Amino acid sequence: MQLRKLSRGLKAAYRGSDVHGRVKRFDGWMDRERVEKAGLAGYDHTETVREYYDLCSEFMEFGWGESLHFAPLSPRESLEDSKIRHQRLMIAKLELCEGMTVIDVGCGIGGPMRRVIREAGVRVVGVNSSEIQLEKAKSLNTEAGLDHMVDYFAGSFMDMGTIADDAFDRGYAIESTCHAPDKAGAFAEIYRVLKPGALFWGQEMCMTDKFDPNDDRHRAVKRDLMQGIALKDIATMDEVNRALETAGFQVIEAKDRAIEEKGPTTPWYQPMETRGKTVGNALRRTPLGRKAFIGTSRLAEALGMFPKGSADVVGLLDRTAEAYVAGGKAGLFTPLYCFLALKPL
Repeated sequence: MQLRKLSRGLKAAYRGSDVHGRVKRFDGWMDRERVEKAGLAGYDHTETVREYYDLCSEFMEFGWGESLHFAPLSPRESLEDSKIRHQRLMIAKLELCEGMTVIDVGCGIGGPMRRVIREAGVRVVGVNSSEIQLEKAKSLNTEAGLDHMVDYFAGSFMDMGTIADDAFDRGYAIESTCHAPDKAGAFAEIYRVLKPGALFWGQEMCMTDKFDPNDDRHRAVKRDLMQGIALKDIATMDEVNRALETAGFQVIEAKDRAIEEKGPTTPWYQPMETRGKTVGNALRRTPLGRKAFIGTSRLAEALGMFPKGSADVVGLLDRTAEAYVAGGKAGLFTPLYCFLALKPL
């Protein structure tokens, strides 16, 4: 049943395109960016990010669920329950109330959006440059009976010019502004569309204080992460705070929530390393499961179930998972730098 659903999703997302060629081109994005830095050709990082999600979202959902983000993990919880707990923390920190209008910056396929609507009764505008993801979000919102509570903006959060100033009571960005080619510029545009007094929650991918830019091994880990996740750079936590303040935000609180202060925790990258003790961890997220699924995908291609080139996408995601684990185990990288900021009155 799950493979049939994935088959339908892949065929709809790829639409007969040359998936093998698209993956090969994506793999070369850093070379194209270096050429652009030399002033020899144009390069649009927003297009690279869009292609990453257009290629990978169906497989991401298959392996990770509808909420395509990391969460602080507990040995007593499944990955899915940990993500719900994390989303509820965001809802509480934002002080969401029924009747508010909220912007979801980089909404993906809408997993957090649906929880926010169900539990807080707010209306949401989802912003996303990937029309493939927006179509999936619309479909899932309709299935959940929540489509009447959502509007959509198809475009980059770097330029939301058709959205009026001071339009939203609250905002959140979960693992989206890490893709911004200009972080201060992204935060400035989000600042513009929020009302004075509005709260803004963000979850950023960051290099930690352990990262040494003069260490060759550290630079290699960072480069592999940038390559696999389509990140033009990876900011430090201090750089995120400075970008927020440059945009005009007041940072109320900010911390790496991968490091919990109370009770036993599970490393955030554990689901991609081993089944471990966490309840419900899927085998297909582990290295063995990912390698086996590459073979399954090749067989599914041969049988016409998956579009040609699908196994290349699984291979891309496998390499990205290895980069996540390497960065996490070395303590150099966190996807859980969470902040709460205020647009002053």
